[in-house]
Amino acid sequence: MNKTQEHNPIDPDNTRVGWIGTGVMGSSMCGHLMTGGFQATVYNRSPQKAAALIDRGAVLVDSPRQVAERSDVVFTIVGFPSDVEQVILGDDGVLSGTSAGMTIVDMTTSKPSLAERIAAEADKIGVASIDAPVSGGDTGARNASLSIMIGGQAEQVARIEPLFQLMGKTIVHQGGPGRGQHTKMVNQTLIAAGMIAVCEGLLYATKVGLDLPTVLKSVSSGAAGSWSLTNMAPRMIDGDFDPGFFVEHFIKDMRIALDEAAAMNLSLPGLAMAQQLYQAVAAQGHKKDGTQALMLAMAQMNSIDWKNQAS
Repeated sequence: MNKTQEHNPIDPDNTRVGWIGTGVMGSSMCGHLMTGGFQATVYNRSPQKAAALIDRGAVLVDSPRQVAERSDVVFTIVGFPSDVEQVILGDDGVLSGTSAGMTIVDMTTSKPSLAERIAAEADKIGVASIDAPVSGGDTGARNASLSIMIGGQAEQVARIEPLFQLMGKTIVHQGGPGRGQHTKMVNQTLIAAGMIAVCEGLLYATKVGLDLPTVLKSVSSGAAGSWSLTNMAPRMIDGDFDPGFFVEHFIKDMRIALDEAAAMNLSLPGLAMAQQLYQAVAAQGHKKDGTQALMLAMAQMNSIDWKNQAS
């Protein structure tokens, strides 16, 4: 797609979509675009994780560069900032296969400074770059109900909003490059403290012998209600620690937020405590479990065998 095409409408007849990162969330998100009629070219370091999309007609290629060469809009959602840098800026990355008028959308939770760097490099060759991290976990990804926090030039963001609409319900442009990532740091800071509260509340209820599902009926709809309480507490009670969002990725997010805060001479002691508790979860062997596995570390601190308690 060249510069004269950059204002073509975003629809299945005019737009080829590329997707890099078909994990817990990415597979569902790309699937919604395909349900919307868009042709998809996909890449994942573990090709078997793209099998469901390939079965639906997606084309699997061997590198991020090849995704870009076959696409008009390329989405990425990978694990760590180092992965973002490799798949977009690397020798065989997305930018090496782009042409003027294309759009790159990174939906990974990553460093704001990296989002700004990618946008600057992309702009040199006439490519739009948008950072659009999401919140809602695997449930939000499956249900197309994600909150999408967007950084980038307003006209570029507005142009691809039809694609965002297929994946999320709360779609907010926060400002220029990197602003989506900064907003996600706010989101993760709020979640971190909230998850501690959920665990402590359930531990208290356990210690006094209350029936946990019955307790949730009382507290979930009142002033204590939260997304984490509604969605994560039942998983904790059931002993379900499968990942909707990996512990190791949450630790990464909190580290980014703490680094950004330190650079601004901002003290966030609650976030620092949450990060240390999640480090304990990882040290206990649960870095590939879901963030609700925080319960296991906090139960162990109180000599409660939560797995047997849950079963």
